[in-house]
Amino acid sequence: MAPALTESYPSAPYHFQKPVSKAIFPDGIKTSGQHPPLYDQLRPYEDFPEVINGPTVWKSEDYINTPEKWVHSFTQEEISEMSEAADAFLSSGTPLTGISKANFKLPLMSTLMESVRSDLLNGKGFILFKRFPVDDWGNHKSAVAYMGLGTYLGYFVSQNGRGHVLGHVKDVGDDPKRIDKVRIYRTNARQFFHQDDCDIVGLLCIARALKGGESDIVSSHHVYNVLSKERPDVLKTLTEPIWYFDRKEEISEGEDPYIKTAIFFLEKGGNGRVYSKWDPYYVRSLTRFSDQGIIPPLSAAQLEASDVLEATCKRLALHMILEVGDIQFLSNEHVFHARTEYTDHAPPAPRRHLMRLWLATPEDEGGWKLPFHDSAEKKRGGIQVDDRPPVAPLDAE
Repeated sequence: MAPALTESYPSAPYHFQKPVSKAIFPDGIKTSGQHPPLYDQLRPYEDFPEVINGPTVWKSEDYINTPEKWVHSFTQEEISEMSEAADAFLSSGTPLTGISKANFKLPLMSTLMESVRSDLLNGKGFILFKRFPVDDWGNHKSAVAYMGLGTYLGYFVSQNGRGHVLGHVKDVGDDPKRIDKVRIYRTNARQFFHQDDCDIVGLLCIARALKGGESDIVSSHHVYNVLSKERPDVLKTLTEPIWYFDRKEEISEGEDPYIKTAIFFLEKGGNGRVYSKWDPYYVRSLTRFSDQGIIPPLSAAQLEASDVLEATCKRLALHMILEVGDIQFLSNEHVFHARTEYTDHAPPAPRRHLMRLWLATPEDEGGWKLPFHDSAEKKRGGIQVDDRPPVAPLDAE
């Protein structure tokens, strides 16, 4: 490793979580939260591969005309099994934040979900489920079945400072121009290509917009290969730990309001895979600090790298439209995703609404070996503020 990457950034010690109160965290596991990387485990650009190969590298033309490769319509048998499991869970009186594989049994679907999980982590990194009966079940039972299904892919983590483990992508009237405070998923603005603070993200469509709100995804490894060939200077900038990410005031006591990190990383150990973590809204919202000289402003090279990355993702993306009852699961390790701007129906028609899950996949359960303190934690990543308990609201708050 180049000395420049280790001398300026000492690693902070990390202690594995102690047992937590089930009165606060019903499944007995607390979200780890956001952390800077382990700087002494970051690798210089020269150590990165020139080309990435394997099933995580795909092109939109590989799938645009072959939905059978990435779309699974739930069978009546699968719907019945989820329905019975949801009814049993509701009858138990267990809080939704306490749902797990142990209390949401899917003996028939478990094999399918194991295959889906493997493909999300180590394959193409995406799937679209259809025919989830949200209109028949309503929001409460749908949320139970959706979260129960998610437990077969990973551990749900908190998605914001309020502890939401069941998130709601919905325009609640927040101002998208206030990117220093506002999370874009709570607006109707375009979401540029990005990745979330978790290993797998799920989106269940409850209601569609009048216009827009459509999904684009792209293999970050295909993007990497294109940048390596066309703009290696940009790729090098993206591998350097010179990027500050805003935490938008969702911080625990004593924590910094931003994190200094890179965009592309290598897994820990030899011959590690290329991992990425990116959201342009979080790097462009820090002027309240850079204007005061607390952190440096984005350089010309960083601004160009951000623009080139977005343009490359857009050029290579696979487009899809989520209908009511569709569930999209994506890898945040090696897939970028985006959303088009949208316009809602006029009242009293429902607004566009997607239920969201953030799921963690720890190292000892097949997860990637990430250069972060909490890589071995069950609920690594996510956003955790102090000991705020998890909540699973049935609609946006």
